Amino acid sequence: MARSPRLSEAERKLWNAFPTGETVELAPVTTGPATTAGGHAPKDGDTWGPDRTVRAEVIASLLLGAREAAPGSVAAVRLRGARITGSLSILGGRVEHELALSGCHLDEPVLLTATTTRTVRLISCTLPGFSGGGMRVAGHLSLSGSHITGTVRLARAVFESGLWLGGIRLTADDVWALSAGSMVVESGATLRDADITGGVRLAGSRVNGDLNFEGATVRNPGGHAIRADDMVVEGAVHLTRGFTAAGCVRLRGARVSGTLSVSGVLSSPDTAYALHASHMDVRELYLKPATPVDGVVNLAYSRVGTLQDDPGTWPAKLRLNGLTYDRLRGSGVERRVEWVARDPEGFRPQPYEQLAAWYLRDGNDGLARRAQLAKLRARRRTQGPGQRAWGRLLDVTVGYGYRPWLAGVWFALLLLAGTVAFGLNPPRPLKPDEAPVFDAFAYSFDLLLPLPTFGQREMFDPAGWTQGLAYGLIVAGWILATALIAGATRVLRPQ
Repeated sequence: MARSPRLSEAERKLWNAFPTGETVELAPVTTGPATTAGGHAPKDGDTWGPDRTVRAEVIASLLLGAREAAPGSVAAVRLRGARITGSLSILGGRVEHELALSGCHLDEPVLLTATTTRTVRLISCTLPGFSGGGMRVAGHLSLSGSHITGTVRLARAVFESGLWLGGIRLTADDVWALSAGSMVVESGATLRDADITGGVRLAGSRVNGDLNFEGATVRNPGGHAIRADDMVVEGAVHLTRGFTAAGCVRLRGARVSGTLSVSGVLSSPDTAYALHASHMDVRELYLKPATPVDGVVNLAYSRVGTLQDDPGTWPAKLRLNGLTYDRLRGSGVERRVEWVARDPEGFRPQPYEQLAAWYLRDGNDGLARRAQLAKLRARRRTQGPGQRAWGRLLDVTVGYGYRPWLAGVWFALLLLAGTVAFGLNPPRPLKPDEAPVFDAFAYSFDLLLPLPTFGQREMFDPAGWTQGLAYGLIVAGWILATALIAGATRVLRPQ
């Protein structure tokens, strides 16, 4: 397109500024952080007159080479405070120039599907959607501070630098407000302070830097606020500093080489999970939401290097079966035993075993035994009457073998009772001429031992109620011995 009277005055300014990359400002605009998401985006752009109007076809023509760059300059479309009419559509094209729009109002969605382009910046703009599926950007894409009333589509897009969506206000009637599955960002991606109505889809995407949702709000009640199955992030993931999700945050199978930090608000009581983070591989998981999670949290079969959490924000239902971790921070054993017992499907042995294994690696043998004891007590509640009775007996007598000193306590109490009782009511000797001097202590000791040691049991015969006491001591001795052997076998069995 050559210079022509068919260009309006506003378009002529842009046409003449393009070869040097000069910015054309048709009206003052405000950019930068706003008090609300999209707060600086134009609200009345559809009323702007011809002096602030540029046709999208003029911009597309310039981007596609209608004019050459001035010698020694880098050509670019840089426009501020304009109303852009028509569809800015470059499908499958190759753009060698940067596009930078600030404070502009676009009547129709931007269509850059499968296009190879330089940096694209739509800062604090108002537009009804953005379609960039399969696009390749030799630079970055920025929609920061914009108000977008349709879906942003970036599936299979590749960004050689970053993706900047900080401070956007994004509202879509579709299931996904941001659809960016299988996207690749060679640097970081940010949605900091964004306000999104609809789901964010990042399944299969790769970010070779940080993924930042600090201060963002994502609303998709009854559905997925964020769906990022099998996502790979080589840096950290920040769901922090006021992050709010109304809907399920699904990170199933994600791999995070840095820290996955969750300190915002997660609420999704009407979906299967509020946080679905199973089968993940994360170097460090920092799980300290601002309030208790409203819904079920699933960490099943994930591998975590360091897990740090806050007992005060554990949800009522927490799936930990198959979760493994190298280090654990944030609570004492009493709360940890409660933590592993919150599976909505009931008793699961693996979380107790993993907790005990962690305490052993940390050198806390006593805490490991307490975790194993809690596992056996929880399992007992799932067993039949006979097994429950035997389990309760093992628990009371020797703590399932993890508290063998209990057997000593019971033995001492029974020995004391027998010594006092037989001291006051001595049994008669079976052979008075051959019987040794009666010793109530030695006699009670003999009754309690499965094999007599002091020779008192065979030489004396109790009568009356003491006979029942003697039989009771014999039975109690066998029970204590059996429980101690059974408990020791359980403890010594390889885990």
